[in-house]
Amino acid sequence: MRRVSRIAVAGTATASLALALAACGGTSSDASSSAGGKDGKGAKGLAIAYDVGGKGDQSFNDAAYQGLEKAKAKFGYQVADQEPKDGESDDDKAARLVNLAKAGYNPVVGIGYSYAPAVKEAAAKFPNTTFGIVDDASVQGKNIADLVFQENEVSYLAGVTAALKTKTNHVGFVGGVDNALINKFRAGFEQGVKDTKKGVKVDVQFLDEDPAKGFASPDLGKAAAEKQLEDGADVVYHAAGLSGQGVIEAAAAAKKYAIGVDSDQYSQKPLAAYKKYIITSATKGVAESIFKLAESVENKAPETGVITGNLKSGEVSLADSNPEFKNDSKLQAALKKAETGIVDGTIKVAAK
Repeated sequence: MRRVSRIAVAGTATASLALALAACGGTSSDASSSAGGKDGKGAKGLAIAYDVGGKGDQSFNDAAYQGLEKAKAKFGYQVADQEPKDGESDDDKAARLVNLAKAGYNPVVGIGYSYAPAVKEAAAKFPNTTFGIVDDASVQGKNIADLVFQENEVSYLAGVTAALKTKTNHVGFVGGVDNALINKFRAGFEQGVKDTKKGVKVDVQFLDEDPAKGFASPDLGKAAAEKQLEDGADVVYHAAGLSGQGVIEAAAAAKKYAIGVDSDQYSQKPLAAYKKYIITSATKGVAESIFKLAESVENKAPETGVITGNLKSGEVSLADSNPEFKNDSKLQAALKKAETGIVDGTIKVAAK
């Protein structure tokens, strides 16, 4: 499996935490404040455990890291972020979360639906610690916050964009895996294309049934996008995490458009060579949702239950960093109309 290099976070973890995480295959990066916590004694706060692909994916995991950094800056406490390991089990994930809670971090957040069994187990063992999970609402508990989003809504807008930008009446979608979450992206995208311009063909390709490959293999993403581009697509939207970097690279090489996901990929420095061809990105507020959870714990009123971000709340949206996208008046008018319809309920967006 191909991975990007990791950027070390400033500071070091406590020796006990580092040893515990080494035992379960994690990599510890404790971004502790030089000033310590609010009490001057190095209080511990937010900790996150990354999904496959890890930090450096310029997408889903990096959005989570932004939330971590915001909490660190706001509350002046120690934070921790942990990497996954290749081929890890649910027990490995659970051990990672348990060790973070045992070390005193609160809240502890699993980034990605694959952490559901681990969050359930760790939350039962540490009832006084708040646990969060991003992109999953299947695990419920008095100390669990399910941070989910209406990805289908923003994907509808991505479909509007693709339909109005295609010159070949042929676009593509690349998903990391074929599951309910990624099909929310696909369904919204396909509907947005269809509702905007009749007769546009949408190619769909899922990369691998194994999330560790589907979301962390830029070579697979590149190959899938290259095939769609060769077949005539001139706009390709991905929901594939780190693998999406390959999709963007392929689109740029063909001088065609890519639509990014989760983070504003036009603004990601490692993707700067391709930014001209990243027309927009379907973003979701992973960073803000994680920060708000940390804030709620800091305020002694922890969020729990299912917390949903959507177009109405502003927690999913299309990035407008690319001037070509932002200054396209016809496109912007169509997007505004579509967004208004989704928010007021006149447009019902499919989720599968």
